[in-house]
Amino acid sequence: MSGAPAHGPASRAEYCVIACAETWRGAGEVLAGPMGLVPALGARLARHTFAPELLLTDGEALLVGPDGEVEGWLPYRRHLTLVTGGRRLVMMGASQIDRYGNQNISCVGDWARPRRQLLGVRGAPVNTLNNPVGYWVPRHSRRVFVPRVDLVCGVGHDSARAAGPAATRFHDLRRVVSDLGVLDFATPDGSMRLASLHPGVTVEQVREATGFPLAVPAEVPYTREPDAAELRLIREVLDPDGLRDREIGPR
Repeated sequence: MSGAPAHGPASRAEYCVIACAETWRGAGEVLAGPMGLVPALGARLARHTFAPELLLTDGEALLVGPDGEVEGWLPYRRHLTLVTGGRRLVMMGASQIDRYGNQNISCVGDWARPRRQLLGVRGAPVNTLNNPVGYWVPRHSRRVFVPRVDLVCGVGHDSARAAGPAATRFHDLRRVVSDLGVLDFATPDGSMRLASLHPGVTVEQVREATGFPLAVPAEVPYTREPDAAELRLIREVLDPDGLRDREIGPR
C-alpha cells in the first residue's frame, strides 16, 4: 500500500496526478493519450470524476474503463482516424522543451553526430499539429527546459507560426506539468508562463531549474488540492502500491 494514509495530506506526486488530470477537464468525448504513469493516473482519475465521457485505451486494440474493464474495440485504423481528426488529447513526455513549447524526444546534440540517441521523432509532429497536447516532465531541470531544443519533434508556437496556417490551424498546446508546478502558454507570443506552484515550491526554485526566462504573473497560485474522494481514488483504487512516488523521486 502507499505510505500515505487515505486521510493524510497530499504528496507532491498526488498534486502532479491532479495537475495532469486537469489537462482533460472540458475536453469532451476524446481519446486520452497519457504517456507515463502519472499522466495515466491523471486520465483515469479524470474519467472517474469530472470527465466521464473521456475515452481510455489499453494501448493496443481495446477501449477500457478507468479500472481496466473492457468497453469496446478500437482497431488501429480507427485509432489513427481519431488522431488525424483531432479527437485525441495526448500528454507526452519531453527530453527537452523550450520556451515556445518545441519538444525533443529524438537526440541530444547535433543531428549529424548526436551525443545521445533517444526515442526518435515518432508521432510527435502529428500529435502537435492535429490534437490538443500537454507535456509531463517528472524532473524539472535545465537539462529539460532548455533555451532551444536540439531537434524539433513536437511543434511549438514559434515553429507553427513560421510554418503558416497549415500548422497553426489545429495547433493547441495546453499545459506542461512538472514536479515543481504547472506551466502554460497564456502569453501574447505563446511563450511559457508559470501557471501554478505545487505546495512547498517557490517561484525562485522554478526559475533556477528553467534554462530560459519564464513569464511569471504577479501572483502565482498553488496547484489545486485533491479533495478527499480524489485522494481515496488515487491511493486505494488507482495506485495502491504507491508507484507514483517512484516516478517523481525525492528532491
